[in-house]
Amino acid sequence: MIEELEQILIQLTQPDNAIIQQATVQLKQAFKDPAIIPALCAVMSGSQNPEIRQSAAVMLRLRVKKHWNKISPNDRESLKAVVLQAFSMESEHKVQHSLSQLCAMMVKHETPDRWPALLQLLNQSTKSSNPHDRRVGLLLLNKVIDSNPEPFKPHYCQLLHLFSTVLQDHSNPTALYYCILTLTAITAYTGTEEMKEMRAIIPSLILALKQLIKADENQAIESMEVLIELMEIEVSIIVPHIADIVRFCLEVGSDTTLSDSLRVKALSCVTFLIKLKSSSVLKLKLLNPILQSIFPILTAAPPPGEQDPEDEEDDGGEPNDSDNPKHGAAQMIDTMALHMPPEKLFHQLVPLTQACLSSENPYQKKGGLMCLAVLAEGCADYIRSKMLSSVLQTVCQSLSDTNRVVRSAALFALGQFSEYLQPEVSKYCAELMPLLLGYLTSLNEAKIGHVTKAFYALENFMENLGSDIEPYLPTLMETMLSALRNAEDLKIKELAVSAIGAIANAAKELLVPYFPPVIESLKGFLITTTEEMRSLQNQSLDTLSVLARMIGKEVFSPLAAECIQLGLNLTDTIDDPDLRRCTYGLYSAVSTVSPESLIPHLTAVTTVMQLALKSNEGITAHLDEDKTFVLLDDDDDDDNGNNAGGKPEEDFLEDDSEADIHEVAGFSVENAYIDEKEDACEALGEIALSTGVAFQPFLESSFQQVFEMRDFPHEDVRRAALGALGQFCQAQHKVWTENCSETNHQALMKLLDVVIPCFVETVRMDRERPVVMGVLEAMNAVIKSCKEEAFRNPSHLKEISNVIRDVLKKKIACQDSSTDEADDEEQQAEFDAMLQEFAGEGIPLVTASVPADKFSPYLNDLLPLIMSKAKSSCTVADRSFSLGTIGEILHALVNVSGGRGVAGRLSIRLLPVLVAGVKDSDAEVRNNSVFGLGCLAQAAGPLVVSDYPMMLSVFSNMLGKESDLRVIDNLCAALCRMIMSNVDAVPLEQVVTALATHLPLKEDQEENQTVFNCLTMLYKHNPVLVVKLIKPIVAASSHVVGHKDVDKETQSTVVSLMKELAHKHGAEFQAAAASLPAEQQAKLGAAVASS
Repeated sequence: MIEELEQILIQLTQPDNAIIQQATVQLKQAFKDPAIIPALCAVMSGSQNPEIRQSAAVMLRLRVKKHWNKISPNDRESLKAVVLQAFSMESEHKVQHSLSQLCAMMVKHETPDRWPALLQLLNQSTKSSNPHDRRVGLLLLNKVIDSNPEPFKPHYCQLLHLFSTVLQDHSNPTALYYCILTLTAITAYTGTEEMKEMRAIIPSLILALKQLIKADENQAIESMEVLIELMEIEVSIIVPHIADIVRFCLEVGSDTTLSDSLRVKALSCVTFLIKLKSSSVLKLKLLNPILQSIFPILTAAPPPGEQDPEDEEDDGGEPNDSDNPKHGAAQMIDTMALHMPPEKLFHQLVPLTQACLSSENPYQKKGGLMCLAVLAEGCADYIRSKMLSSVLQTVCQSLSDTNRVVRSAALFALGQFSEYLQPEVSKYCAELMPLLLGYLTSLNEAKIGHVTKAFYALENFMENLGSDIEPYLPTLMETMLSALRNAEDLKIKELAVSAIGAIANAAKELLVPYFPPVIESLKGFLITTTEEMRSLQNQSLDTLSVLARMIGKEVFSPLAAECIQLGLNLTDTIDDPDLRRCTYGLYSAVSTVSPESLIPHLTAVTTVMQLALKSNEGITAHLDEDKTFVLLDDDDDDDNGNNAGGKPEEDFLEDDSEADIHEVAGFSVENAYIDEKEDACEALGEIALSTGVAFQPFLESSFQQVFEMRDFPHEDVRRAALGALGQFCQAQHKVWTENCSETNHQALMKLLDVVIPCFVETVRMDRERPVVMGVLEAMNAVIKSCKEEAFRNPSHLKEISNVIRDVLKKKIACQDSSTDEADDEEQQAEFDAMLQEFAGEGIPLVTASVPADKFSPYLNDLLPLIMSKAKSSCTVADRSFSLGTIGEILHALVNVSGGRGVAGRLSIRLLPVLVAGVKDSDAEVRNNSVFGLGCLAQAAGPLVVSDYPMMLSVFSNMLGKESDLRVIDNLCAALCRMIMSNVDAVPLEQVVTALATHLPLKEDQEENQTVFNCLTMLYKHNPVLVVKLIKPIVAASSHVVGHKDVDKETQSTVVSLMKELAHKHGAEFQAAAASLPAEQQAKLGAAVASS
């Protein structure tokens, strides 16, 4: 059989399909013979042809993998002996590689202690005085440990001892390579007992990496992964060596003689360290050396005659993910902005950036602008409050620079500012819009890459303008519609379609006059199926989604059914993940304005989205070797010879499709499929919420598929999935409130019992801040919707309260908790503060959902953490958050059982903090403090009556001095809350007169509800006083009636009061109304006359 088997294996390597097929049939037959394993062993050991020896080793490995339990104990023992003997005798590297993988597969079934001969061989070979033997021994060691690191744990200390010797053998780079790969594999499993040895080998590891860079850059790139692994798994090992690691990585990143890939890898190690341990980087004073190293990379000019990838003429503006040290440097600054306190970062960064911006060299200027651009997201508050006008001035000057490289960078920076520095950036509309519109006039002459950047800046800027876009609307829409009709280049059409979406976000119903021609163009793009139209179609679907949400129900609803049909037709004829993703967005948008149009199609729509979540399409497993071999034992038990399993013959030519996870060197997922999963989750959540009871038949299957995505490797998919789980809970709650059956209630409880613990665990354990923020936001939305139902399970109150506490104390996985308490506690990265704000927003929501006495013990723990951020040394954002949260908690206590008692007990702690806040230099902090004081009076009522004189005096002083309109509105509302809570404790004549002189409210229209509830109560309590002040009260009412920002309930309160006054005090009412402008008189008259 041995010779026959060797012959078959030779035929399988022939370049002739007919021969291969014939050999496949023979091999399939051979695999049914029990003697196949000894025969493969014999070929693997004895064939003269290395390729055949390798084939036999691979065949054996795949056989062992699937059928180890069917191999007899005797065959197993002889296999173990033969493999080790073959390995010892083998001289060909590729065969050694396959044999080591066969050993690795066997170790997965036979733990190392049941294979002493393997340990003995490893011990001898890795310590051999012969460099070749050591190299081969380390290859074997790497493969067997990499496949199953844990069983080797008892040997880790011994291994680390070996590694410390091997890492010093600089004359044997391949040995260094396998040694470092093995170290990477065991890092995740090391414990405290190995810590000392691990720390001790870091200096040798750095020197070994330096040697490996000289010998083989590709192996060095792979080996540098050990640094990432050490940081991620056991950062405490590298803490003593952080400075050395940073220095080494910066040297590599700055060395222009090395490959871009290696330089990018080195820079990414520093970036990863900053993300995980920014506090250590600052403490060790490494920020300045890092910046000094990366600025030359950021500002480097490309080689003569070349351009940076993003500046090339034909750059379509698509994001360039190529290995590029310049992008690596920018990414590092971006990460600093997201993870370091802005004060500390800007202190070091500003001098370097200013030097770049004042240089005459275009690449220096570009570097300075890129730096400003990537700071915008992480340091938004700091830039907005301290330097917005100066950075915008710089950008405006650069927009008209003579050099296109500089202009392009300025457009990118403006796009970033427009995205992250809202709403303040929009105030510079008059300066910026003409510059941006200037770019559009030269649409046809300009290079497409440059036009793309201009559109990026314009879109981000316009999107947030709101009604301020009106004066520019005719020019903008004329330009866009002309591009849709006349542009030759499809990319220009695509940019114009995208811009129309941004314009719609700002203009909303102002866009209605332009709606028909826009829709006609979009429909035209959506009915063709040619490949080159794909990108334009995707953008058309996205813009259609924006129009659905923005243009108004009346205008869009008639088109809703047609839009859904367009989407379904496209996905029926075209198999493209991006296109499908865009249709999900469209269905989701339509469900918010016209759910009835989507309901008939829910089966089709949910099926395609669930399939997208289930699908492994686009996921590629990178196997450790090129599997060109045939596996023929898939249906080993099929003895009918004729493929009775019903599998097509060609399946037998494929390797086992379930690639074992340890054999897989990694997975890569095409971005389009990741985006599709993310958008499918988001759409399912929103559609469930919009379509309510009609979604019930699809809720369970959708929930199951989305739930599977909660720990997907890619953070955007996890975030979207967890958000959708929250929306499923909200959807079920809505269904239950509309039909309070026991079945609906049970279904809601079941969902909440799965989702809330899942939220809590993710907040604690997920390493990615955006995921945790998304989950906190989703959890807050669930609590807000489901209220007390979310806490029917008694454990939920404790779990949620404790996880909020841990976020506020920086004790969860995505927070860098190594900051010393003694450190400057007030300084933290803005995103860390934002994370805590998301957690803090949950406190008032919980307060409003459970009886106050039940929540009180947790609230006592949480309040000091919130109050600590109200100190004058904290940032404005922190002070505003702290006092705003306190105000919202008190506001929530007004309406819950036991709220008054709890508010009364808290007043001693909270009054001093709120009174200090009303004197703050920042208007928003003052506003939140005034709101809080009013809510304290309202919640605690008679329990704080002794504090009324002091509070009234504070408010009276403020009213005399305050210039901010919103604060004045809130002062009026706070006085009203005091009156409603304890009318006898307020000198009404004085207070109500002062109140009436500050009406109508100018900015905070929501507080009209408080003001008019109070005036209605006063009229019943003291009609004479109200009639005395009828003129300002009627004037204020005329502003509220018909106001688009005032809710219907408040409007009806106002109208009822006016009717009462008109009925009982006709003459006074008529006199007051007569003094109003004609338009307001008419509005008020119509309201009073209505039945």
